[in-house]
Amino acid sequence: MGKKEENIKKAKHLMNKLDQIRNIGIAAHIDHGKTTFSDNLLAGCGMMSEDLAGKQLALDYDEQEQARGITINAASASMVHTFEDKEYLINLIDTPGHVDFGGDVTRAMRAVDGCIVLVCAVEGAMPQTETVIRQALKENVKPVLFINKVDRLINELKVTPEQMQQQFIKIIAKFNELINKVCPKEFKGKWNVKVEDGSVAFGSAFHNWAISAAYMQKSGLSFKDIYDFCNRNEQKALSKKIPIHEVILDMVVDHLPSPKVAQVYRIPNIWRGDPESKIGKSMTKCDEKGPLALMVTKIIMDPHAGEIAIGRLYSGSITRGQEVYVSGSPKMNRVQQVNLMVGADKITVEDVSAGNVVAATGLRDAIAGSTVTDDPDAEPFERIIHVSEPVVTVAVEAKHTKDLPKLIEVLRIVSKADPSIQVNINQETGENLMSGMGELHLEITEYRIKNDYRVEITTSEPIVVYRESVAKKSPHSFEGKSPNKHNRFYIEAEPLDPKIVKAIYNNEIPSNAKKFKKELAKALQDLGMDKDVAKGVFAIQGLNLITDVTKGIQYLSETHELIAQSYEEVMKGGPTASEPCQGILLKLVDAKLHEDAIHRGPAQVIPAVRNAIYGAITVSEPILLEPMQKVFISTPQELMGDASRELNQRRAVVRDMTTERDMVNIDAKAPVAEMFGFASAIRSATGGRVLWNTENIGFEQLPRQLQPDIVRQIRERKGLKPEPYPASYYME
Repeated sequence: MGKKEENIKKAKHLMNKLDQIRNIGIAAHIDHGKTTFSDNLLAGCGMMSEDLAGKQLALDYDEQEQARGITINAASASMVHTFEDKEYLINLIDTPGHVDFGGDVTRAMRAVDGCIVLVCAVEGAMPQTETVIRQALKENVKPVLFINKVDRLINELKVTPEQMQQQFIKIIAKFNELINKVCPKEFKGKWNVKVEDGSVAFGSAFHNWAISAAYMQKSGLSFKDIYDFCNRNEQKALSKKIPIHEVILDMVVDHLPSPKVAQVYRIPNIWRGDPESKIGKSMTKCDEKGPLALMVTKIIMDPHAGEIAIGRLYSGSITRGQEVYVSGSPKMNRVQQVNLMVGADKITVEDVSAGNVVAATGLRDAIAGSTVTDDPDAEPFERIIHVSEPVVTVAVEAKHTKDLPKLIEVLRIVSKADPSIQVNINQETGENLMSGMGELHLEITEYRIKNDYRVEITTSEPIVVYRESVAKKSPHSFEGKSPNKHNRFYIEAEPLDPKIVKAIYNNEIPSNAKKFKKELAKALQDLGMDKDVAKGVFAIQGLNLITDVTKGIQYLSETHELIAQSYEEVMKGGPTASEPCQGILLKLVDAKLHEDAIHRGPAQVIPAVRNAIYGAITVSEPILLEPMQKVFISTPQELMGDASRELNQRRAVVRDMTTERDMVNIDAKAPVAEMFGFASAIRSATGGRVLWNTENIGFEQLPRQLQPDIVRQIRERKGLKPEPYPASYYME
């Protein structure tokens, strides 16, 4: 029996021993060496050949990832490690570092309790490192630190041992500062990493060695010895003495929590149900005999098995053949297979119990973010908050008409597997829109449609998704009449307080206004909203609210459902450019209704409310918001002029500039619309000698002078009249 088979047997055996399980993620800035690192951990545990580790990239098993040399999918793998004579099952999820795949990082963090943050010894903490730390801490995931590429400090930059220690102190201080900025209150100061307690390790993933304070005592090696080994280029010998997997996995077992410990403080953060209910108690205890609660964090398409849902089991067990409910879907799904994932291999087991990461087939209705339970009325997990939303769109068409049905099916599968891709299929116009986090994100998805699903497609030039909002309060309420003239609704629009917009976005406010009416009213009042306005809120759509501030109007409560329906429709496409609305507060201030229910049905109420909302927005100085990106550029001093010129041509604003040795770091922000083609432009302007990355940072108002032209372009592209309708149009 080979080492791999033996490990699989041990893994099955350890699955039920909660204290001996660790669920961990690996997160870092792009190119700081995560995937090489994960491979070496797997190889050390006998899950792949050691010679290939770091070259084979077991977790980058997608050919597109190997071609581009970057990780796109968050892959998962389980392995067994012995620490202080005890065996532990470690479930590992590798995540991408590129900002376009940030959604994958956020979803992976939901499934784990601890994470190893990799920082490059030469570059130090980068903007993306900050983002992944923020994502981990938002999900109450405890971090430890691995400083990678230490060999480069010694061999390329020729630093002295003292300079090397200075660089480490600087990286650790910055890391702790980031943690304390966003750490949950109860862990402030407790989650800081320190060299002396072994929660920091140093090493080289490429050369397969690492060291921590705890391992220095164990191996008898000092900092000086390691420095000398690297200097003499004897890293192979070093990797035999202090193999990376031993050092890192010791650190994981010693410093990161087991599911039993972590679920106590993580469940209240990711689930809004009653902690005293049966399922609430079972999840806090991580009870394998309790009701089933599984959070799906990823869907992988397998050519043989079909859709595989990967997720974290918080309560109960999942068994082959079991019938389960997927949140938001009325019919039951039957679990066909239950697996553990080891790199690209699936190991089939009869069942998997709470506290583990599982891969199941047969959950046809699941998407990443779904809750799977055995009780149809169970409260689902909180939606996963992504650091940014899709801001770039392309129109996708099938090259051959015969492929059209297949293309629609494939687009649905793609958006299921990657919820950061939004697909809008319009059967009438035949236009299919696909939105993603950025150009690269869409390019990779296109590549997959062509190569994995074998559909030939053509795509349009990328276009930016704007948002509609209002600049001021409406001067008066706007009247919407029903077609039969018997019902009238009076609505006002005004900008929603940015604090409230942020709270909705961060899930700090319940999004189900009907179910959590009291909590919602209290949360809004705490954020400074007037008591009556807060109590009247009856629907939330996107980052907008509608509230009923009327007093004692007969029959009005019966029409609330219909009002909410037309409000949701308008919020998906506003009057200015038919783009989604954001940051608008609508107030229903009065209504006149026909006493006979037959005369105030959907056909009367919906058009009346729709016109009242369109009109109210039109008289409140409608504005467009455009998506913005943070642009971070690190350039040699002599090329700074070229880099700045590239930014200036793109309406960018430089926020900060710092000089470090002979490099200049530029921190700027720019509109996404101006950033298309930036990658190749900056490469050719600087001969490829700059490092740069971008991060989406939400929406800001489009400069007024640009608005008329952009509105016209969007409307013409959508086949609408070039000019938006005046308010009088909605009075009819």
